[in-house]
Amino acid sequence: MSEFSRRLPVYLLLDISGSMEGDPIEAVRHGVRALISELRGDPQALETAYLSVITFNSGARQVTPLTELMLFNEPQLRAGGATALGAALRLLTECINSEVRKSTPTQKGDWKPLVFILTDGAPTDDWRSAAAELKNAKPANIIACAAGAYADTTVLKEITDCVLMMNNLSAGDLAQFFAWVSSSVKMSSKSLDAKPGANIELPPPPQGFVIVP
Repeated sequence: MSEFSRRLPVYLLLDISGSMEGDPIEAVRHGVRALISELRGDPQALETAYLSVITFNSGARQVTPLTELMLFNEPQLRAGGATALGAALRLLTECINSEVRKSTPTQKGDWKPLVFILTDGAPTDDWRSAAAELKNAKPANIIACAAGAYADTTVLKEITDCVLMMNNLSAGDLAQFFAWVSSSVKMSSKSLDAKPGANIELPPPPQGFVIVP
């Protein structure tokens, strides 16, 4: 990779609160593993996509900084605690500001980041100001997924217009979500040069998932 290659930064914001304990967090681990495997098998994604993982429970933490796919190490994910979505959104803004290369008069910066938020509950901290800042600044293309019956889609709509709803927090649904994320990243990486500056195109959501109007 040359130092000046334009990267497609991809951020995963993963809810690891107590309600994700057991099968759900295990399914998320499998999903991240499958996502990396899929992207490494796609030459275009391998060349352009860089991945970061931010987790949130009672606080937020960037467990993996923006990393090229071949050097990506699977993070250790353990569930427990509350749902500090606001802290995660503020940390996301900090990471984008510090990690994503901006264009200069002589050099094009990175492509607009892709952000995928997965949460199964309602925030337990102050999230409104961070959500408003992200929605106004539009530093990234943000896709949020409300996982299961207790996820609050109204909160996610305050962050982004692109919100998916999956009815069950099952291993099968979570596997479908990560497969869809993989397809989205692959589709985005292929369209970067073909349609620079165009709106992001996403594949159809998985069967059983609903786009929240």
